[in-house]
Amino acid sequence: MPELVALHLPGGPAFVEAAQRAWDAGDAVVPVDPRLPAAAVEVLLDAVRPSRIVDAHGTSARPGGVPVLDGDALVMATSGSTGSPKGVIHTHESIAASARATNAGIGVDPGRDRWLCAMPVAHVAGLSVVLRALASGTPFEVLDRFDADAAMDAARRGATLTTLVPTALARIDPAAFRRIVVGGTHPPEHLPGNCLVSYGLTETGSAVCYDGRPLDSVQLDVRDGRILVRGPMLLRAYRTEEPAGRDPRDAHGWFDTGDEGSWDDDGRLVVHGRHGDMLITGGENVWPVAVERALLTHPAVAAAAVIGRPDPEWGTAVTAVVVPTRPEAPPTLEELRAQVKATLPAYAAPRRLELVDALPTTLLGKVHKPTLLQPPG
Repeated sequence: MPELVALHLPGGPAFVEAAQRAWDAGDAVVPVDPRLPAAAVEVLLDAVRPSRIVDAHGTSARPGGVPVLDGDALVMATSGSTGSPKGVIHTHESIAASARATNAGIGVDPGRDRWLCAMPVAHVAGLSVVLRALASGTPFEVLDRFDADAAMDAARRGATLTTLVPTALARIDPAAFRRIVVGGTHPPEHLPGNCLVSYGLTETGSAVCYDGRPLDSVQLDVRDGRILVRGPMLLRAYRTEEPAGRDPRDAHGWFDTGDEGSWDDDGRLVVHGRHGDMLITGGENVWPVAVERALLTHPAVAAAAVIGRPDPEWGTAVTAVVVPTRPEAPPTLEELRAQVKATLPAYAAPRRLELVDALPTTLLGKVHKPTLLQPPG
């Protein structure tokens, strides 16, 4: 039976070659973010259960691997409502459908365009650049991480298309590219004319609308304030949820994104934000509960809550609201960032620290985050 192969590699030719070898063999791949600390990698691998791991040292078997189905191509790790890894299963058909829709929406011309992947390939926004380039035969290159100088150099060498989060967009000259897809939340109010604001999820394989307009073959609906999507690019199932292989679509093929939205007067989709507590900082998803757990392992932290504060650079700044164990010797922001980075990606570490005497709670003793979200002072 086809197997799942974990690719613990940075973006670049080695990653692309390893993925193509797996697909040629009929297997599926799961990218593993090289920025994850070792403990988080093990949690992810235990959740998605690959049979083999490809890393800088070669290929090794992993006991307990679970096969995939014929036609499965990709398992993308994303976080559930508890912060635990979820494995979103995409098939070769759903990947191809996403690539066709996004290439048409952007107006890709393989004869004159060249893609630059400047985002992590362990995230759907980065990997989808590679996949749509492969699907259309468009030349491309992959950076192992975003670097403004490297991105500008790629443009000078012929790159015409790229995908960036607003933080990265602010660090380059947008005029160097023919088209830039801007993902993440809180895009700048005034964007250059060559930029497209995208909306999509891991479950949709990539963007399903640009500038509020659905792509070809995509249907969007808003019911009771929730955004729903239907189309051939949707995931097949979740690998890590019970029952195994659960298909989250309803009987009519609609997928509830969990996002809040509405239609504006021009019939464009307006995304208001995630239904729930997830924070999006610099284009990265951060679940407060996971960060709170890490903070509470610091001996100087008696209680902690994690919220998001508006930030001009990151969109949302991960903010730790902490009750010190000893008020006369509170933890520093640097200490807490190190504590979080020991078990979570660096982007999950708090960028701000607010010290309080106590956390506001409900009658049932649960932290009341709406009170914390009020401006401090």
